[in-house]
Amino acid sequence: MKLLLPTLLLTSMVVACSFLQLSLAYTPSPPVGGVCDSKCEARCKTAGYKERCVKYCNVCCTKCRTCVPSGTYGNKSECPCYRDMRDNRGRPKCP
Repeated sequence: MKLLLPTLLLTSMVVACSFLQLSLAYTPSPPVGGVCDSKCEARCKTAGYKERCVKYCNVCCTKCRTCVPSGTYGNKSECPCYRDMRDNRGRPKCP
């Protein structure tokens, strides 16, 4: 009876550690920041609010795996993920 509690405690610690290792085994790395930065700088170079444009463009670029439409306006059909992203009011999120 004295060994039952330590045995259960040790077993539960081993099981908990195995789940921790499984959860940490795969952590996808975000795309290289430089790729999104350069694409968004080109996309937002003529924007009136350039800082805000680059900020939201980088968010969209990261979520869409570095896909940013060419040009400074339009061409969103090139990146469906970028085109379909909406803010909480239903407006297009990506510049």
